[in-house]
Amino acid sequence: MLTDFVPGWLVRGAHGRWSLEGFIGLGAAAAALIAVAISANQSWSAEGQTPFTVQEFAVQNGGGPHDAAPDGSGRVWYTGQRDGTLGQLDPETGAYSTVSLGPNSAPHGVIIGPDGAPWVTDGGQNAIVRVDPVSLAVDVFPLPGGPANLNTATFDHRGVLWFTGQNGVFGRLDPAEGVVRTWDAPRGRGPYGICTAPDGTVYFASLAGSYIGRIDGDDGSVTVLAPPTPGQGARRLWPDSAGRLWISEYNAGQLGRYDPAAGAWTEWRLPGDNPRPYAVYVDERDRVWLSDTAADTLVRFDPETEEFATIPISRPSNVAQLAGAPGVIWGAERGRDHLVSVHYD
Repeated sequence: MLTDFVPGWLVRGAHGRWSLEGFIGLGAAAAALIAVAISANQSWSAEGQTPFTVQEFAVQNGGGPHDAAPDGSGRVWYTGQRDGTLGQLDPETGAYSTVSLGPNSAPHGVIIGPDGAPWVTDGGQNAIVRVDPVSLAVDVFPLPGGPANLNTATFDHRGVLWFTGQNGVFGRLDPAEGVVRTWDAPRGRGPYGICTAPDGTVYFASLAGSYIGRIDGDDGSVTVLAPPTPGQGARRLWPDSAGRLWISEYNAGQLGRYDPAAGAWTEWRLPGDNPRPYAVYVDERDRVWLSDTAADTLVRFDPETEEFATIPISRPSNVAQLAGAPGVIWGAERGRDHLVSVHYD
């Protein structure tokens, strides 16, 4: 297993650190050729596992990238939680740019909406924010009431955005109306990850409440679905193509699965002595990806074999969220101001 590899688009500088220094003064074509050569050294495979190719991309110092999302056109958008920005990265060149989201901004999550625009949950502004992908114009939709400690968002099949706030709320925004509504969540504080199942049902995970909530209508009604392990700390969740929900159980160090059709739960413990699964994402082949923030690694779970594969990345990484497109997943390394991608077969 590779434990020390060359991060994509970076070269070694003084004192053994990786930097962009080596690309200064190079033409785009030359830089691209060097980058491809470096990237070729990053492929590795565990015995019996499909090879993975890891690339890491430096973004602005001090930005604190939290979530990242590819938009389908080749760009990757990411939230700069510490500097109040939304960034966009071109993985082909390693170039990035940022746009300021507003006073006191501290963005957490970013997703790509059905309109092709990045939509942001901004805890600092206590608002949902949309950034036009062409003009970069910023639209801010403030929440009613006090600070929600906004976390993540999802669009349902009607184009309505739903979101969570760890202070104990969840809510919705219909872009056609521009009106934000919020409701108190069951069991108070904790709403964190949120997703839309293939049938259009929206579910959220409550970290502090240790449950999954099924949103049953536009009136804010919720059905509580409790995993078998008490106090497991359900943090994020993602559906597979069959509508089953995969949940990162942060406190318990487990991956959970809930099958709504059968009402059945299954749980698996991640490898390692003290795993802390944070992010979770299901790829186009229904394989499950997680970040283990205790080990600072990425992990892939194959539901068919029930086996885990561990992918080493640079440290400190502290990857909090994963998203992807066919053949690649993306995350943000908050611990070192980088984005990371893993290409797979």
